[in-house]
Amino acid sequence: MDLATIVGVIGAWVIVIMAMVMGGDPAMFVNIPSMLIVVGGAIFAVLMKFELGQFLAAGKIAGKAFSFKLPKPDAMIEEIVELAGEARKNGLLALEGKEVSYDFLAKGIQLLVDGHDPDVVKTLLSKDVRLSTDRHKMGTQIFAQLGDVAPAMGMIGTLIGLVAMLANMDDPKAIGPAMAVALLTTLYGAMMANMFCLPVADKCALRADEEGRLQSMVIDALLAIQAGQNPRVIESILRTYLPESKRGDEDE
Repeated sequence: MDLATIVGVIGAWVIVIMAMVMGGDPAMFVNIPSMLIVVGGAIFAVLMKFELGQFLAAGKIAGKAFSFKLPKPDAMIEEIVELAGEARKNGLLALEGKEVSYDFLAKGIQLLVDGHDPDVVKTLLSKDVRLSTDRHKMGTQIFAQLGDVAPAMGMIGTLIGLVAMLANMDDPKAIGPAMAVALLTTLYGAMMANMFCLPVADKCALRADEEGRLQSMVIDALLAIQAGQNPRVIESILRTYLPESKRGDEDE
């Protein structure tokens, strides 16, 4: 689980709900028509911008904002260096059947064992990276669009409420509910956008960058192994992918 995402989402909603409770009866902040306008309206408006399959797949992409299992780059480097040493001593065929912690690395190793040319290996793996990036980008765009549309739907709900209020100025009992719709739709739109959709979109974009960087590192490593480079040289190359504070071991 991604602790930062969980704490951030729960913390933001708890603070807002606490403010509602401290401000009086929390039930006055609940309005079903307002919720329908913002949540339902935003979902259907964004659905028009994408294909149904793309929209439904966005939920799976968003899950990576809350739970994301990716090997640590430094641990991956150690694993790759071991594989490079084995390949240098006993040949690429010695890597067949080796258990690795990352599916993308396993696929690349199989390509090496099968004897494909370096250009073929790079092309196939780069295509996988590109397709994965496109999937992540699509999911990120959908949640970013939800974050943009939700406040707009809140404004539409506000206008609906104001129209209803002005049309019933002679009926004091109708003014209150209409005003509630007018104000709460704006509140719901802002909450949906800034307390869920936009943060999830940004976190998904961050995860996509992390995965793309790790996959690029793996491709460089596999091509170096295939070229028969010294494991220490490979380790030095791969450590350039790490933050400077974690590169200290390369010269030891």
